[in-house]
Amino acid sequence: MLNKKIAILGSTGSIGRQTLDVARHLGLRVVALTVGDNIELLQEQIEEFKPEYCAMKKPQKLNNVKVLRDSEEVAATTDADIVVNAIMGSAGLRPTLAAIRNKRTIALANKETLVTAGEIIMREAKQNSVQIIPVDSEHSAIFQSLDTRNSIKRILLTCSGGPFYGRKDLDNITVADALKHPTWKMGPKITIDCATLMNKGLEVIEAVRLFGVDSAQVEVLIHRESIIHSMVEYIDNAVIAQLSVPDMRLCIQYALTYPERHKSQVPPLDFAKLGSLTFNKPDTETFTLLPLAYNAIVQGGIVPAVLNGANEYAVELFLTGKIKFTDIFDLVENAVTNCRNVADPTIEDIEAAEIWAREFVGDAALGVPHDNSKGSK
Repeated sequence: MLNKKIAILGSTGSIGRQTLDVARHLGLRVVALTVGDNIELLQEQIEEFKPEYCAMKKPQKLNNVKVLRDSEEVAATTDADIVVNAIMGSAGLRPTLAAIRNKRTIALANKETLVTAGEIIMREAKQNSVQIIPVDSEHSAIFQSLDTRNSIKRILLTCSGGPFYGRKDLDNITVADALKHPTWKMGPKITIDCATLMNKGLEVIEAVRLFGVDSAQVEVLIHRESIIHSMVEYIDNAVIAQLSVPDMRLCIQYALTYPERHKSQVPPLDFAKLGSLTFNKPDTETFTLLPLAYNAIVQGGIVPAVLNGANEYAVELFLTGKIKFTDIFDLVENAVTNCRNVADPTIEDIEAAEIWAREFVGDAALGVPHDNSKGSK
């Protein structure tokens, strides 16, 4: 049994539930849980794990636990050894910042934190001597493969390719089609991002911020088997990779037990049954959001936040049947093209940029001319 206390922000989502599975397996003490609207599942989690605190979108009194205002307050006050940020979307930004200022180690599954405000987050983490341990399978693989004594030549970020790999015609795709991921079982938003390859674009930005490399040093490779989760190539051309069956519980467990390793619930690889591992380059002409993400990180400023905000709302519109799958690409690109960049933005600038991006996408989806006075070039 490990003597560690953890707080889980977003405990009823896919990553949150798997984190609790790992906590159960390792015997970790869960001191805080936060959720959005799933109060029924939260109550079940409280009964099993008996946290001291909890928070939800609309606070209400619950039995046997103190209710705090929101995830940001939990992150700012908890005495947990590790704060697991499994919140979906840009809502995870301020809780991450609060946990850093509270000097808590962070297991980060919320990539939007680094996509939208990576420079601010990494600067604050350094100033507060806080370690950020990635939970995403790709970034966990890179983290595990890093040898800080040597210089990185390239980061090879693997990608399953999503359900439409090899397909040129993306018209007439339904929500049900886009939610059929070939490897991973995830929430609907990230599954759609995988289908458009935007998830990989966001991960490119995350890798640049987290590991301090140039975007030109991050290369995406299609790897349909999802066995190699990412690789690091060094200046002597040696490549170190992390391999495992595709199961997020392994990445979560490593973040919670780092630098130690413990027995996990994840089955071992059977190399004899793998047969072969394949690699290809992504189709950036069809899946245009990936190169758009590279361009966003090169521009910097608020552009990654606009990219993220526009994509979040476009995916929401697609999932609710209000736009076509291909509209996601056009709406996000138009928002990025029309935004007016702000160099060295504050958190408030970033939040305003995301609001502007959502409004821009909403107007464009309705065919309404957008007032660009606050966001146009």
